[in-house]
Amino acid sequence: MSAITVKTVASLTKKETNISIGIIALLFFIFGFLSWINAILIPYFKIACELTHFQSYLVAFAFYIAYFVMSVPSSYLLKAVGFKKGMMVGFLVLATGAFIFIPAAMTRTYEIFLLGLFTLGVGLAILQTAANPYITILGPKERAAQRISIMGICNKFAGIVAPLLFAAAVLRPTDQAMFDSLADMTDADRSTALDELIRRVIIPYAVVGCAMLLIGIGVRYSPLPEINTDEESEEVAETNSNKTSIFQFPHLILGAVAIFIHVGAQVISIDTIINYAGSMGVSLVEAKVFPSYTLTMAIIGYFMGIAITPRFISQTNLLRIVTVLGTVLSLLIIYAKGEVTFLGHTVDISIWFIVLLGISNSLTWAGIWPLALDGLGRFTKVGASLMIMGLCGNAILPMVYGYFADGYGLREAYWVLFPCYIYLVYYAVYGHKIRKWGL
Repeated sequence: MSAITVKTVASLTKKETNISIGIIALLFFIFGFLSWINAILIPYFKIACELTHFQSYLVAFAFYIAYFVMSVPSSYLLKAVGFKKGMMVGFLVLATGAFIFIPAAMTRTYEIFLLGLFTLGVGLAILQTAANPYITILGPKERAAQRISIMGICNKFAGIVAPLLFAAAVLRPTDQAMFDSLADMTDADRSTALDELIRRVIIPYAVVGCAMLLIGIGVRYSPLPEINTDEESEEVAETNSNKTSIFQFPHLILGAVAIFIHVGAQVISIDTIINYAGSMGVSLVEAKVFPSYTLTMAIIGYFMGIAITPRFISQTNLLRIVTVLGTVLSLLIIYAKGEVTFLGHTVDISIWFIVLLGISNSLTWAGIWPLALDGLGRFTKVGASLMIMGLCGNAILPMVYGYFADGYGLREAYWVLFPCYIYLVYYAVYGHKIRKWGL
């Protein structure tokens, strides 16, 4: 293998920086497209594979547990082959995961779907481990949250588009009548109807698989420069001279926990909202738009962050504000009651507080990353992989929600969110400042 030419951030030209940001923005769009489609896959598989709430949230578990398994190995892969070749590997894995949906649909076997979802998660873990530290250091530190917010807009815009495109591809206006009549069908008729329903995913995922192959090859031969994400200033090098492990950076460890909690809470707010709307008598065909409402609020939050950070407010203070907002909204979801009609939907007002969580969640990720990676120097790649490992919160917390939803009710299960936001407030106010363990 030929030697990889590595550049420092300071040596990049303006053109190279802009090209890099553009390519990473494409990656974040793909992350969003493949991740947020789970919001409609969960209720879709629940019907097609006849699942409980808990079983249906295995969609999120299988997808995001891959981040726990693959994040650290991904960092070593990227060190060995560089960003571009590593990203190509990630796209090849994504294509494999998409193609696994074809035999899964042909046999209506939920376990094979879960394998496909896990494989997609592995591919995204590789790409996320590369993209997040890359964009974090690609410019002034005080504007890191602003750059991450721009990436977040790409991610959440894809999240708005993905469920709607999926619904357009696989759902029919007459499906609700079929869903309502499933309980009265004979076993043979129900099996035939569900087989036809599940096989509608074959063409969309075959297209996704082919697209991932082409994009992977494109990124490999793109002008994206290899940059040194482990670059240290003299001050950072001196501070870290006696450090031998990432576990000697409390603000990083606490930040990884914050990412675990944040992403889990975010996925709960998006992936559970269709089922929650269904509990109010809203059909799947109508409810499919609610994740898009939440993600639209997230995009609004990102634009707010870009406009005011750091010109009017520091990224740290903004993180404190949005985490407190999340705490308040989580309580309103539980306690605010009353039917309202808005945007053509007649639903309980609590669902709109779930939608508003999009604003809080949008700016939390952007606030945590620069605080957690601050001063890591040569430990940045491994530190970033630990942060990406925190994305397994997307796997764990929706399962916790599903367990309580089956046992206590869909609204009551949202209590899971409250302690999550309390911890995030702690990290924003105090946890990110800790530089040594102990008193």
